[in-house]
Amino acid sequence: MFSTILEWGIRWGQSVLDVTVSVAPWLLLGLVVAAAVRLLIPDTRLQQWLGGSGLAPVARAAVVGAPLPLCSCGTIPTALSLHRGGASRGASTAFLVGTPGIGIDSVVLTWVLMGPFLTVARVAGAVVTALATGLAVGRFAESPASPAAASSSAAGQACCSASACSSGMDGDTEEGAGEATAPARLAGIATRLSRQILELTDDIGTWLLVGLALAGTLTAFVSPGAVAAWGGGLSTMIALALVGIPLYICATAATPLAAAMLIAGVSPGAVLVFLIAGPVTSLATLMVLRREMGSRAVAVYLTSVLACALAVGILVDGAAALSGYDPAALTGAARAVWPDWVDRAAAGVMLVLIVVPARRAVRRSARWAWDVAWGGRRVWL
Repeated sequence: MFSTILEWGIRWGQSVLDVTVSVAPWLLLGLVVAAAVRLLIPDTRLQQWLGGSGLAPVARAAVVGAPLPLCSCGTIPTALSLHRGGASRGASTAFLVGTPGIGIDSVVLTWVLMGPFLTVARVAGAVVTALATGLAVGRFAESPASPAAASSSAAGQACCSASACSSGMDGDTEEGAGEATAPARLAGIATRLSRQILELTDDIGTWLLVGLALAGTLTAFVSPGAVAAWGGGLSTMIALALVGIPLYICATAATPLAAAMLIAGVSPGAVLVFLIAGPVTSLATLMVLRREMGSRAVAVYLTSVLACALAVGILVDGAAALSGYDPAALTGAARAVWPDWVDRAAAGVMLVLIVVPARRAVRRSARWAWDVAWGGRRVWL
């Protein structure tokens, strides 16, 4: 009995490690690009783009929010500030749906793990869901007379770590801003970029570990194609949507889990339903939406997200059946791109970033080395 449990544990650990090693280089690349985007698009610019009412700001919110690297919890403070700063209910809701539904980091992982077809379908599905939900809330929901500003803000802050949500997207003040030299400017850019990467990692780290663990479990104990008999159809899509709605998991962490589902035999449409519904329906999001816009807004929000996710899933399964496309055959393609040493080094870096005590130990060591080498002048640490 003990030997069997030990064998299962080793098998599971090896599977989780394999999944982590395969996605780590792409995830690091996505985090760097996402951090750069986050620095380039501050809250003030979003306020200018999304102000006003009508179809145009809702459409801009759905499109602009999609590439931004924020999870549901990280989106809440920004969406609240947009709404209270003049953005319409529809635009604010479209931003609240589109932003956590997909991001640059999760797009990179989807492309690598599941191929271009599902990547395009996921991005299009997230944008369409954000647009439709924003229009529905703007049309059918009524705002309460006096939003509970303090309690809503507190709920948003409680949803995630202070470092991940409190700073927003305005960027940090550059150290040594008064220096005009090129090295000082480059050091300031490196400082802000590294801080944004750490904030993004804090934002998704816990859920990324959960997603990798679940993906490793499916890969280790569910053989390829094992659930193909019941892995598609409307009933499976509804089940995955109902699982994804209360069981929040961020878009990036859900991606390797979705790839494992495909290998196990779940249809691409059903997987997309999970990917679309899960990241945008956290309890914190629903609580804040209720306090800010009322109970009817929550009902419209959930109905629209569920209906759009199911519609996208049905369309994708139909397109895959007509074209003979097999997305499961493309999963794991990332393994052949990078050399093994790059995969393993990237996995080590990711684990250091995610595990806070390890990250602090590395930073202390790096600061000590910097002090020894440069006489105590710290530029980017």
